[in-house]
Amino acid sequence: MFAAVDLGSNSFRLHIGRHDGDTMRIIKSARDPIRLGAGLDSKGNLTAKAMESAIESLARFNSILSTFPLSAVRVVATNTIRIARNSAVFLPAAEAAIGYPIEIISGEEEGRLIYMGVASTLSQNERRLVLDIGGGSTEVILGKGPKIEQVESFSVGTVPQSLNFFPNGVINAESFDAAVLSARSRFEDAVPLYKPELWSNAYGSSGTMRAIADAISKNGLGDGLMSLKSLEALRKRLIQFGHAGNIDLVGMKADRAASITSGLAILTALMQEFSIKVVTPIEAGLRMGVLWDLHLRATKRDRREQSARDFLQRFKVDEKRAEKAAQIASAFLGLLKPNDETYTKLLFWSGLLHEVGLVVSHSGYHKHAAYMVENADLPGFTTREQRVMSDLVLAQKGNLRKVADQLSDSNFAKAVVALRLALMFMHARIDVATDDIRLRMKKGIELEIRKEWVTQHPTVAYWIDKEKECWSEVGIDFYVKLTN
Repeated sequence: MFAAVDLGSNSFRLHIGRHDGDTMRIIKSARDPIRLGAGLDSKGNLTAKAMESAIESLARFNSILSTFPLSAVRVVATNTIRIARNSAVFLPAAEAAIGYPIEIISGEEEGRLIYMGVASTLSQNERRLVLDIGGGSTEVILGKGPKIEQVESFSVGTVPQSLNFFPNGVINAESFDAAVLSARSRFEDAVPLYKPELWSNAYGSSGTMRAIADAISKNGLGDGLMSLKSLEALRKRLIQFGHAGNIDLVGMKADRAASITSGLAILTALMQEFSIKVVTPIEAGLRMGVLWDLHLRATKRDRREQSARDFLQRFKVDEKRAEKAAQIASAFLGLLKPNDETYTKLLFWSGLLHEVGLVVSHSGYHKHAAYMVENADLPGFTTREQRVMSDLVLAQKGNLRKVADQLSDSNFAKAVVALRLALMFMHARIDVATDDIRLRMKKGIELEIRKEWVTQHPTVAYWIDKEKECWSEVGIDFYVKLTN
């Protein structure tokens, strides 16, 4: 049983699901329309009130999660927390309230998860376009069957559109036209990537999409479909109401009234720019994608593994050497006995990617690699995971002052030791077996190796001395003992 928690700009939502054959059966859902995106002040910071509301919501979600025997839980944060300047202040209290780590995912990763959720509910192997209008961003994804071919995240969502074009809930024709035009300007450069001949059907996956579809079908507007004709009919009806507080449509939840006007403007812009005739609403999206991703990880089909390997292939890294580095580093981390497995997989992938910076320059390649790993579009990885991998790759050689603060985490420090030693022995061309060495880290680093290695490979002594110096600079002793 898995749980997915989506910290969106409009609402916080929760799905608890169980894999059942070829489907993911939803056992429990919860939604809290807190409109976090409206809680950003003029400087881009979450207000104290917004953070308080969010933490109260997360505590309620925690009480729900605690009643189920869950195998894995994943909490993902999208646009508002992604862009909030004080998210680092908010996250510790938020994680304490929900009881799990919160992963800030990129817009592209959000789009991929949305597509996974949609594709899981569609059996046909069609070419499709998936649209998701969120509170803070809009995702457009092109794919065929389960395969994603193109994903874009646009920083236009219902919350900022409402604040900018429908302040205080006022709705009129001029504001609506301006909102549509503004949204079209965000999408126009991407039009060639999503030409109509590249897909056969378009789907809308967000709650905003479903609310618009319900408003059209239940109130007999247009042709009953999510077509431009129906959108225009809904637009006229909303303008007649004149204010969000006056909206009275069959099937319309009160908390949707604030976002339906701006959502309608964005959807109109999407359909006009991408020449979409009809959008089909679908009851699947980000949370369903997260659940399927958790299932894949549990069955050892982790998207991150393929993502890392695709990345090193893209930059023509020596794959045998990368694999060897990753395996030796992982073996050394096992000898160091970390308290948990937080860095186990991240260290392996860091080992695979440690030389991608060579495509830029042989000088300082570890710095180039660190930048690439942190900023690249790596499907499946969260922003936090890429930052940790970037730090490990940066720490693979040279001084350790650049990661001195992170070394207070003993497990991270052990991962750094494991990677640096793995690369040291590789540079010295020594085939290392864990049976041949002793390695541990408590107050200091203790390494016991065979004396003949130093005799047969003179550079080992040099590298060991350099390691002692580097660790000494950050206040950690490095002891080496040679054995026969």
